[in-house]
Amino acid sequence: MSIWESIVLGVIQGLTEFLPVSSSGHIEIGQALLGTESLKEQEELLSVVLHAATALATIVVFRKDILTILQGLVSKEDKEQKRFSLFVIISMIPAAIVGVFFDDLLDQLFEGQLVLVCSMLLLTGALLLFAERAKIESTEKLTWGKALIIGIAQAIAILPGISRSGATISTSILLKVDRAQAARFSFLMVVPLILGKMAKDILDGKLQLSEDLVMPFVAGFVAALLAGIFACQWMIAIVKKSKLSYFAYYCWLVGIVGLIYTLV
Repeated sequence: MSIWESIVLGVIQGLTEFLPVSSSGHIEIGQALLGTESLKEQEELLSVVLHAATALATIVVFRKDILTILQGLVSKEDKEQKRFSLFVIISMIPAAIVGVFFDDLLDQLFEGQLVLVCSMLLLTGALLLFAERAKIESTEKLTWGKALIIGIAQAIAILPGISRSGATISTSILLKVDRAQAARFSFLMVVPLILGKMAKDILDGKLQLSEDLVMPFVAGFVAALLAGIFACQWMIAIVKKSKLSYFAYYCWLVGIVGLIYTLV
């Protein structure tokens, strides 16, 4: 894998992890277009590295919130923050169950399944447009039940082509959760999952990086980190202004073009 290929994939991962257009779907499409065998052989390791970069981007942007959440877990006085911290934990449960018990099946879904990816992008676009056009007044706070439902949406979004942020933010809006809180919750709830996945991969011995891949992967990591910080801040502003329809149209465009490219 060359440095420029890693940078391209890093920028794709950084932007699409936070924008509601499916990072996994775009990485699959990007790898297919670049078309080198080395990418396929290193796909799993590359995915871990790039996800680590976007997790770090989330930590950088929400560093104060994360510190507050950690304090809330041990504090007996701040009940409101403690509730939010527990909501994050609850939201992780569905995706954690899927990741533990269906890991092998998920690996099969991420092996050049471009038809599936493009089809799920069409579904993502429909969900985003529905959430925006529903005209639901998003003014309510999170509850235990809503946190679990949003967590289920995150678990479903493990499928390549379904946007994680798009699914969780749209579900939050449909549940009448305040838009600013919905964006904050959506980005914070994925950090423990990414860190947990990284820990599992390290224990499984999957993070064995050969010397010739050090520089390309470092370049990809930095590209994903910088693009992720930009996209995360941008997405927060977009959610507050209710502009999800633009991303819905984009998902449809990419999905349709991808299907034509794959099937014709």
